[in-house]
Amino acid sequence: MLKAIQTSNAPSAIGPYSQAIQAGDFLYVSGQIGINPKTGEVVEGIEQQTKQVMENIKAILTEANSDFSNVVKFTIYLKSMDHFATVNEIYGGYLQQPYPARATIEVSRLPKDVLVEIDAVVYTG
Repeated sequence: MLKAIQTSNAPSAIGPYSQAIQAGDFLYVSGQIGINPKTGEVVEGIEQQTKQVMENIKAILTEANSDFSNVVKFTIYLKSMDHFATVNEIYGGYLQQPYPARATIEVSRLPKDVLVEIDAVVYTG
């Protein structure tokens, strides 16, 4: 059985998708970008975008009665690998060991021309 997860504490979907989908013991969190859910605007700069992305994911996890300790895999999409160290430091500040698996990919373009997007797979069982 599938269940959509929706919270006003994270940005609304900007297309035909859910913020997250609960499927059995797993939660699939859609890619989050640095949109402030209160203003609907993209925040400026890689540091602020990364913090906002992680806060958006945190809000979705909270709505699903979960947290970062249950994330088994993140995928990070970067506009430029030049931002890798900055994103890594901020992202790491939200996590505790054992750290989840992760892939980091440089892409040519992201929605709303943001600098970073992150999605997650979460074990909730």
